[in-house]
Amino acid sequence: MKNLWNEFKEFAFTGNVIDMAVGVILGGALKDVVTALVNMFMGVVSAIIKIPASLDKATAQVGPVHIAYGAFVSSFINFILLALCVFAIIKALNTAKDRFKKEEAVEEAAPAKSDEVVLLEEIRDLLKKNA
Repeated sequence: MKNLWNEFKEFAFTGNVIDMAVGVILGGALKDVVTALVNMFMGVVSAIIKIPASLDKATAQVGPVHIAYGAFVSSFINFILLALCVFAIIKALNTAKDRFKKEEAVEEAAPAKSDEVVLLEEIRDLLKKNA
């Protein structure tokens, strides 16, 4: 039982699991922001094209049938905006990560010695050896 507990602790407290948990929490908060943005946007659009202010309740009548399309359209717009927000965040993170890696590579790369410097070092070493 103790071994199982140790395995669970190792799994639960590694960086990847914690990063994923933070991502899920922030994603939930971002969803609320995007939903509010869509509702605000759809309020303006509904005033312009004369559809119900709450898109979730929008329907169309085709003969005797009422088609409730509003919830689908609202969910689709939420999805597109959420996907765009996540894309922008990931794009910014990848750009920052690439810049950081380039800066590290420049710092790590030691300048190559010229042929003259190599020859002078060999001469110096020979003189020390013979002296």
